[in-house]
Amino acid sequence: MADAAYDEIADWYEEKFLNARGTGDPIGIDAALRGLLGPGHGPCLEIGCGTGVHAAGVRELGWTPVGIDLSGGMLRHARSRLPVARAEAERLPIGDHSVPAVLAMMVHTDMPGYPAVLREVARVLRPGGVFVHVGVHPCFCGGFADRGDPGAVVIRPGYLDRYWTTESWTDRGIRDKVGATHTPLPALLHAFLDAGLTLDRFVEGGAPTPAVLAIRARRAGPSGAD
Repeated sequence: MADAAYDEIADWYEEKFLNARGTGDPIGIDAALRGLLGPGHGPCLEIGCGTGVHAAGVRELGWTPVGIDLSGGMLRHARSRLPVARAEAERLPIGDHSVPAVLAMMVHTDMPGYPAVLREVARVLRPGGVFVHVGVHPCFCGGFADRGDPGAVVIRPGYLDRYWTTESWTDRGIRDKVGATHTPLPALLHAFLDAGLTLDRFVEGGAPTPAVLAIRARRAGPSGAD
C-alpha cells in the first residue's frame, strides 16, 4: 500500500530528502506551480500534500492552502504547514463545486487510479475553477528511462506499457523506495478530457531533457461562476 510505504519513509523524506535537494528549483516544480496557479484567493486543495512543502508558495500567491493525503506519517509533518485531513484522493471529503483551485504536485505516479482522481477534481472544482497538475514527465521519467547521464537520457523499451515498478536509475530518490505507476502521455491527457476538464496551458521543467510536465486545466463554466 502506498500509504504504508510513505509512512515508512516520512521522516527520511522530511529530514534528509528535502534537504538533499538543496536550494533553487532545478527541475522547475516551483516555477510551474507559481506560473500555472497564479495569484488568487480562497481555498486551494492540494491532493497528496505529503509533508506540505508547497503550502508556503501557495500562500504567497494569496490562496489558503489545505491538504489531503493517505499517509499519516507524511501528515504528521504537514500539520505545522497547513490544515490537513487523511483521505483518499479517489473519494475526496469535499462537497461538489466547492473549491476554486486544486493542486496535484508530483503525485500522479503514486496513484494508479489517477483517472478517478481527476474525476473527483472535476467534481469538487467550482465552474471556471483551476486545476494544476505538476508531475514527472511521462516521456522522460520512469522505469524505462536511465537518467544517470543528464546530458544523454537513455529511453529503453517500455514507455508504451502501463506498469508499476520500483526500478529507478538512482537509489537516492523516492521511486526505488515506494515505486511508481507509469502512464503514457496520451493516456494521461485523455484522462483529463474524460473527467470533463478543459486543458488550458502546459509547462515543461528541467534541462537539458525535461523531468517535469505541468498542466493547467479548468472545469467547464465561466471563470468565477458559483
